[in-house]
Amino acid sequence: MKAIVAEMVANVIEVSVEVGAKVADGDAVALLESMKMEIPVIAEHGGVVRAIKVAPGDVVQEGDVLVELAD
Repeated sequence: MKAIVAEMVANVIEVSVEVGAKVADGDAVALLESMKMEIPVIAEHGGVVRAIKVAPGDVVQEGDVLVELAD
């Protein structure tokens, strides 16, 4: 399992993927907002979305898992 994590404390604005979707390296999987700036969350590796751990409106902390990928 590969995890895509939050790099900072932020609000989740949007989740761009669904469970079962194929994600490629460089694809945006979510959009976060911190300090009035929108920050896209980009996959650093490809895979199939196994689980989505957040929803729009959630507040995430640095290191929180946003999306889990399977090979």
